[in-house]
Amino acid sequence: MKPFTSQGSRSTPTLRRLAPSILCLALAAASLAACAQEQAVDEAVVDPAPVAGAVEGAEPEYASGTAEANAREAIREIAPQLRVDRIDAAPFPGFREAIVGGQVVYVSDDGQYLLQGTLLDVPSRTDLNQVAMSKLRKELLAGVPEADRIVFGPEAPDYKVSVFTDVDCGYCRKLHEEIDAYTEQGIAIEYLAFPRMGPGSENFDEMVAVWCAKDPGKALTEAKAGGEVKGSCTSPVAMQYALGQRLGLTGTPMIVAQDGTQLGGYVPARELRKLLDELAVK
Repeated sequence: MKPFTSQGSRSTPTLRRLAPSILCLALAAASLAACAQEQAVDEAVVDPAPVAGAVEGAEPEYASGTAEANAREAIREIAPQLRVDRIDAAPFPGFREAIVGGQVVYVSDDGQYLLQGTLLDVPSRTDLNQVAMSKLRKELLAGVPEADRIVFGPEAPDYKVSVFTDVDCGYCRKLHEEIDAYTEQGIAIEYLAFPRMGPGSENFDEMVAVWCAKDPGKALTEAKAGGEVKGSCTSPVAMQYALGQRLGLTGTPMIVAQDGTQLGGYVPARELRKLLDELAVK
């Protein structure tokens, strides 16, 4: 079917000794490996400059003396360059849950202690870090207009997924080569831009040219096939690039369901349909 297109482990118990740990978090947010289903070895390093303050919208502020404000100040003390997207009550007493640079950390209500690592609900075997990230992904992706996405799929899809993509990434190209298979499975692929080489690179400019093309879907297909696409305009590429970092992107492609669940990198069409069916009945 012809696609329709819209241009669219525990931490050391003091903040001073924790600094190396959360600095690793900062570095992780600023040096994302790209284009891997399981972290391919030949990936490029992302320009760290857009990580801080690159996305529209102010950080939340909290009343002085509250547990949320204490957590915010603790994070600022260690890594002031990182954006804090959200601070909520943690799933266990005495701590706040904070989403920082696309990752989840836990800060004690007095701001003295910080924990990094996976928080697992043992009875349900649920990764509570991913539960928190899914909520943020759902909220932020809902704010991306369809006109800013490049969409391939049936006119009345059973499912829609957001896919952060790059034109040069091998698994991104593989996914796009199989776009008809996703359409046959009733899945609309809604692409968002994540140029893995970062702003100022030829890779970034090429993705801007794709999003600015008269027919972005055709331009994206040509670029992923190795063709050259040129052009420029005011595009959403920079905003989507920064958004991917806020959402915890660790490689392209990144597939996100409408409920914010991250479904991995490249996933074959039949397998993706199965995953979406399973999510629908939960």
